[in-house]
Amino acid sequence: MNFLNAVMLSSFRGNPVLQSGKDVIGLIFSVVILLFTPILSGDNLYAQKSATSSSAILVNENPDATESAEIVTPPVRADITQKTEESADPFKKLLVEQKLDSIWPYNPVKYAIRNAVNAGVPPNTIVLLLLLPGVAALIAAARHIVGIRGFGIFLPAALAVSFVATGPVIGIGLFLVIVIASTLTRIAIRRIKIKLQYLPRMSLMLLMAVIGVLGVLFLAPVIKHPDITNVSIFPVLVLVLLAEDFSRVQLGKSARIAVNMTSESLILALLSYFFLTFPRVQKFALLNPEWMLIGILLVNLLMGKYAGLRLFEYLRFRKLLKN
Repeated sequence: MNFLNAVMLSSFRGNPVLQSGKDVIGLIFSVVILLFTPILSGDNLYAQKSATSSSAILVNENPDATESAEIVTPPVRADITQKTEESADPFKKLLVEQKLDSIWPYNPVKYAIRNAVNAGVPPNTIVLLLLLPGVAALIAAARHIVGIRGFGIFLPAALAVSFVATGPVIGIGLFLVIVIASTLTRIAIRRIKIKLQYLPRMSLMLLMAVIGVLGVLFLAPVIKHPDITNVSIFPVLVLVLLAEDFSRVQLGKSARIAVNMTSESLILALLSYFFLTFPRVQKFALLNPEWMLIGILLVNLLMGKYAGLRLFEYLRFRKLLKN
């Protein structure tokens, strides 16, 4: 763990834009890693679930022990990217409880949402679509005003949705596995001195990345983390895209710049993940979609008028600005 933190903190050294703000980003990323790394701990949800199932079996076998046995149902993370009752029912309940006036002029989107849900569209999908422009505005503000870089806007946003689907722990773990597999493949190709063109080389890296992900899935009985069973192909594809950008920057520029940009993309994705999964934000987006869309539009217009220095640039040039 200390080695991982040292690598992440040292990755920001030498970045001309973030030189003054490296301690801030390093601290944020270290805290995030510390919060999400207990993947192999023995007291995870899977262990609690297994213990609960075992106690339930014992109670069924011994009916007289129902009074003394207490069954505790562990909390299960709802995947709002899937069309399931656990993810859709809370949003349907919110729609039923909300009282609406006439459709014009303030409620056209609300009525359209209800008609779509009645037709079978999952309300959690609508919530994610309403929040995606907010995620894009958040990433744009972090880059345009704060100065955090990354691989564009859409890739961190897609990565955030992947974290919603897989959970941040499994998402970051799979990404590290993919990056390590692709990096080792590139180093092996260089050491063996096999001359390959760019596209076949990237295809070979994808092969090794898939083998690495399969290795993690095959270790599911050992890792015993509940989110591993929810891994689907689409979050893995997004993680592979990020690993491809990492390899491209690493080949075109340097490994340090690639680590910097990848770390910043992960930070943006984690911030966006918290935005997407915050219950109050989800509720506001579903019950007040008109205000949500208009607010995001105004934020983008105001942010687009800002032409000053970024926050990290103020930190970098603070001595010059004082003079």
